Amino acid sequence: MELTFAEALTLSLEAKRISLRQIAERAGVSYEQLKKVKQGKSQSTNVDDAQKVAKALNLTLDQLLKGEFECRLAVPVIGFVQQGGSLPQFHKRPPLEYVECPPQLSPHGLYAIRLIGHEMEPIYSSQDVLFFSSSNKFRGVPDCALDKRCIIIEKSGAGWVKQVRAGTGPELYNLIALTPLSTNQHDVRLDWAAPIHLHLPGELVKRVKASDLSFDLLTSTPSGASKKRSTTGE
Repeated sequence: MELTFAEALTLSLEAKRISLRQIAERAGVSYEQLKKVKQGKSQSTNVDDAQKVAKALNLTLDQLLKGEFECRLAVPVIGFVQQGGSLPQFHKRPPLEYVECPPQLSPHGLYAIRLIGHEMEPIYSSQDVLFFSSSNKFRGVPDCALDKRCIIIEKSGAGWVKQVRAGTGPELYNLIALTPLSTNQHDVRLDWAAPIHLHLPGELVKRVKASDLSFDLLTSTPSGASKKRSTTGE
């Protein structure tokens, strides 16, 4: 059974977690007209505008009117790890892929990296996913990172997955290796660090297509230049 345009508009906005004004701007249609539809003062709009609204929601008009707008909360995967915990490639934007947000975590400010290869066995396996958040906007080392396994980037640009401990002086940190293939580092200056909240085997993490994402999650990638950050690892 098809929904009226008014019903479909209201339900899709709730499912996609986007405001009426945002969808009007994205679709290039009148906000006031959509407002009248949503408030029940008008049950429909012209076909051209309806199609624009559906497209702005990453849907066809048929999908919109049939209520096929289920949206999955997603987390951007912004880098991968290999060779003893090094981050040879770290994207600030765009994400490499999106994965479903684990039910035990909030998607707000949440990011992930994926492991490639078997160099971090037995701690982590290839294709495992590590989830972390960055309330400090990818700057500095929060107190909650100390003595935890973290995703880190040094001032030099090198990236790692290691345990972070306090060093011998202000803003100096000791990085403790998690595997025999990696070495401990002492009194290192860090650009930022974020503790790992959750580690999941790759087979338990579902990839999400871009067309299934909420718009608010599409803008949750880290701010900054859209370039790769490369390191030499060991």
